[in-house]
Amino acid sequence: MLASAATFSSASVLCSTKPRTPPLPSFSRRSLSGLRFRIRSPNPKIPAAAPVSSRMEAAQPQTRDAEGGAESSAMKLLFVEMGVGYDQHGQDITAAAVRACKDAITSNSIPAFRGGSIPGVNTDQMKLQIKLGVPRSTQHLLDAERVKAVFPYGEIISFEVVDGGMICSSGVCLEAMGDKNDDCYIVNAAVYVGY
Repeated sequence: MLASAATFSSASVLCSTKPRTPPLPSFSRRSLSGLRFRIRSPNPKIPAAAPVSSRMEAAQPQTRDAEGGAESSAMKLLFVEMGVGYDQHGQDITAAAVRACKDAITSNSIPAFRGGSIPGVNTDQMKLQIKLGVPRSTQHLLDAERVKAVFPYGEIISFEVVDGGMICSSGVCLEAMGDKNDDCYIVNAAVYVGY
C-alpha cells in the first residue's frame, strides 16, 4: 500500500519561505542610442552611478606651453594593450610587473609598423606609454629598468606607477621557492602604443 502524502498548497509554501526583500530603488536613464535602461542601487541613500559613455576617448598626456595651455599630444595613440601579472612565490613585485607587461604585449601583432600601413612610420617611430597598477607597499621595490627591458622595440616615452594591483594569499608558503610568507603579488599593466 502506498502511504498517503500530505498535500501542500502554494500559499503554505510561500509562507514558509523567508520574506522577500523590497525591490532596489532604480533610476531611469537614456543611453546614447536612445534606448532606456535602469540603474539600480542597493542602498537608496547612495544614488546609482551615472551612465558611462560608450565612446572610446583616450586620455593622452598633453605637453604644456609656457603659459600652461595645452600644446599637443605626446603621441598619436593607436591602441591600448592590457595585461595582468602574478608572482605567487618569492614575493617579487618586479617579476609580477614583467609578467603583466608580457601578458599585455604577447597576444598582439602590430603589422602596421612594419608593413608601411602608416606612411613614414615604422618600429623606429613607435612610442610606448607604460602604466602599472602596483600595490603601494611594494612600489619602492619595483625595478623599472627590468620591466622596460620587456619591450622589444619602441621608445618608452613615459613609465608611470600608480596605486593598484593586489596582495593576496597564495594559500601556501613554500620556502624552497623563496617564499617569506604566503603573499601573492598581482600587477596590472596598460601599454599605450602610438607614434
